[in-house]
Amino acid sequence: MHKRKLGTSELDVSALGLGCMGLSFAYGKPPERGQAIDLIRAAFDRGVTFFDTAEVYGAGANEALLGEAVQPFRDSVVLATKFGFAEAKVGSPLDSRPERIRRMVEESLVRLRTDRIDLLYQHRVDPRVPVEDVAGTVRDLIAQGKVRHFGMSEASAASIRRAHVVQPVTALQSEYSLWWREPEREVLPACEELGIGFVPFSPLGRGFLTGQIDENTRFDADDLRSIVPRFRPEVRNSNLALVERVRAIAGGSAATPAQIALAWLLSRKPWIVPIPGTTKLHRLEENLAAADLTLTGDDLRDIEAALAEVQIEGERYPPELARAVDR
Repeated sequence: MHKRKLGTSELDVSALGLGCMGLSFAYGKPPERGQAIDLIRAAFDRGVTFFDTAEVYGAGANEALLGEAVQPFRDSVVLATKFGFAEAKVGSPLDSRPERIRRMVEESLVRLRTDRIDLLYQHRVDPRVPVEDVAGTVRDLIAQGKVRHFGMSEASAASIRRAHVVQPVTALQSEYSLWWREPEREVLPACEELGIGFVPFSPLGRGFLTGQIDENTRFDADDLRSIVPRFRPEVRNSNLALVERVRAIAGGSAATPAQIALAWLLSRKPWIVPIPGTTKLHRLEENLAAADLTLTGDDLRDIEAALAEVQIEGERYPPELARAVDR
């Protein structure tokens, strides 16, 4: 797989990374540990060199899983993880105090079986801790060799600018896809101006844009999508209109809806690196094939027309998670 550079940094990664969250939690029962390790290694064998995790994914379990999986080829991959919560679980209070960041990094290094974190994100902006203090703490960790690059996640353009003055931000990770284009308003222009790479998470709309979810799909109680307003049965049919438009475009390109969605993101900017996640090998291979798909001018115009004509209904987060997003 060809490489991309995250912004103006020297950090080169595969054009598509692998989001590892779903291998431990969030979307129902995760795969067996051995199967998850095999999937991560299969991704590497197919050219993926960029792997994303976080302290809160499975209360540290996802970091430990990823660390074990990549140990045989650690020096050939880029590992990204995140700090920002008081406890190692989603939904706990935000905590980006310097002492918490330093402690989390030491714990993550152990779980990841490594001596440095290639890309360390602030998972969510903590309104109680100035971003300048956060950036300064990461700057010190970089000087110590424990971290190589600083990133932010779901941060506003204003917060990014403030942090960037203290320690250059290498990458911003936020949700971005055919059904969530909010970053185009202020965040992507700021990234371009400052030379910051952009890493879209949920580039397939938490699976919705694959075309595998319909009005009859039922989500387990431990599946995040069971509480996401955008997946409510009463709005799902309306939102499927976009998927059907993408499916039609895919048919003309001998591609799948997922491949169209990923190729569209790759076409936006050369410094955008999506990180789709999956638990299945055939889906991994389907996603990675999107890196070789070039959309035609007609394809891009048809996509823009579909996006202009289809109104997506429902919020992307339930209220308890939306509160953590930096405005």
